[in-house]
Amino acid sequence: MVILVQFLVGLVFGTGLVVSGMSNPAKVLNFLDVAAIPSGGWDASLAFVMAGAIAVAFVGFRLVLRRARPVFDTAFHLPTAREIDSRIILGPAIFGIGWGLAGFCPGPALTALGTGGGAAAIFVAAMLAGMAGARWLANQRSLPRSANSRA
Repeated sequence: MVILVQFLVGLVFGTGLVVSGMSNPAKVLNFLDVAAIPSGGWDASLAFVMAGAIAVAFVGFRLVLRRARPVFDTAFHLPTAREIDSRIILGPAIFGIGWGLAGFCPGPALTALGTGGGAAAIFVAAMLAGMAGARWLANQRSLPRSANSRA
């Protein structure tokens, strides 16, 4: 049952990305091109999509967190860390640079794979390689020094 619910949530999310045009990198890049505001070429529609998503998430979190526990789990798994470290700064910075250069972020890129676009396939491959590299690097840092020196 959990898998079916996750599939349906992903399907609704992907459909929303396609309907809103957010799986089209040109639309995202037209939003990020604020230099086009004077000429009228700037596309503000992404701001409305973001505002709608924030409103839905705000209401959703308020309603869901009133419950004693989630429907499909025994407890809520919310972040507890409060400190800001280099990963919290560098991760979003790398995400933003990639989004600005390619016009894709992970969700829309996976959705765009369904259209058979080569750019989406290249982005997803690079994204997966980056995720694997980040995981490898995190594992290297967590190894004891003596184990690290043997590699």
